Amino acid sequence: MTESPLGPSPTAVYTGRFGEQQATRLLWRAGFGPRPGDVEATARLGMDAAVASLTRPAGRARLIGRPPHDEKGRPLDPLNVWGDDHCWWLDRMVRSDQPLIERMTLIWHSWFATSEEASSAKLMIRQNWMMRRHALGNFHRLLLDVTVDPAMLLWLNGNTNERGYPNENYGREMLELFTLGADRGYNQQDVHQNARALTGWTNDWSEARGPVNFRFDPQLHDNGVKRIFGKRGRFDWRDSCRLAVTHPTHASFFIAKLWGYFVGAELPQQTARELERAYVAGGFEVRPIVEAILRHPLFYEGPRLVTPPVVWTAGLLRASRQTVTTTSWAWIASLTGQVLFQPPNVSGWNYAQWLDTSRWAGRLWAVNTALQNHVLQGKHYHYGIHETNTEAYRHAIEFWGGLPLSATAQRMLLELGHRIGRGQTQDWQQVGFRQQRQNALRNLIPMTPDWMTA
Repeated sequence: MTESPLGPSPTAVYTGRFGEQQATRLLWRAGFGPRPGDVEATARLGMDAAVASLTRPAGRARLIGRPPHDEKGRPLDPLNVWGDDHCWWLDRMVRSDQPLIERMTLIWHSWFATSEEASSAKLMIRQNWMMRRHALGNFHRLLLDVTVDPAMLLWLNGNTNERGYPNENYGREMLELFTLGADRGYNQQDVHQNARALTGWTNDWSEARGPVNFRFDPQLHDNGVKRIFGKRGRFDWRDSCRLAVTHPTHASFFIAKLWGYFVGAELPQQTARELERAYVAGGFEVRPIVEAILRHPLFYEGPRLVTPPVVWTAGLLRASRQTVTTTSWAWIASLTGQVLFQPPNVSGWNYAQWLDTSRWAGRLWAVNTALQNHVLQGKHYHYGIHETNTEAYRHAIEFWGGLPLSATAQRMLLELGHRIGRGQTQDWQQVGFRQQRQNALRNLIPMTPDWMTA
């Protein structure tokens, strides 16, 4: 028996068949969907090796394929041009050979939701690189860096939190949204005292560059004794982070929240306890917990999850062998419901509210944009006049990377193709019919539940 490259898991491990269905789910939930051939290659690895290939990539990430550009072929300018920052990160999701690193960066972006509305594209991209460095690292160190990150300081007023005038914005959200959960082992007095510990950060303002020179100023820090979670001390921002991650309720909050990003099933109590113990014993390391979740039986056997809009969009491009060649993806993202660097609020995105009718229309726009250079019309006679309905369906599936659909989706698309061609019996009619049928199938395949959930 081959030894697992991951070692033992602290909780139950999936022992069923790891075939193309399971590989597809892994590639969608721990990345941005498969490129052509990825599903078959991942299935051949077996579950443990497949998970290890995602959680333990070697070296620096490589971006595979043509670099991104706008409609006129010009390179993106994410720091200065509206929407280019969204397209810049979307490109990394499409082209990176370390998809889980990008997916974890997206998770941290939602977890520690920060918006460029309060800062700038430059500061948000700086934060993005910081989160990428911590993608599968240590949560305590991530929290330390997030707490003093310039974009976060601006977003939750950490730069105006000073001795004598404590601002509770970050101190409250740090406990409620980032580390412990609402009303879980702390009270308003803890929030206030935590805000005092976090005092001292400030910055300068430049007419040309905006906020600059973020720094800790001891003169602005409240060095008095604070009482947080029943403990007394002259706490500062480092102590604030330490007290939060060592609080008795942090591990359960962390495990439940991280689990929800990857698994559609409710977290079993025993599994929760096992993962919490492993997380604390491991010194708050993230990678071992992600590996345990990606090997858990409920990851493969549980219900499907809605695929986040930006993940689904990246999947369109990956499956069809395309890269970012238009900045339209930025405004399309506002229609699908997920503009990078612009979460709706400090709580981040709600991953269960993306399949309503308004977002459906946005996804149709996304498919049309992905197909804009691949619409069959005029003299594009790619298929024979006598192509069967089944052959047309297979060709459309191949265009999107070959991912099979459920029997229900396949039956409905075949029926649609049959209806499109009904009554068109002449050869000259068949030319337009086969184009119309193929275009319709290509448009509808990514709109099936098989694509929008995983």
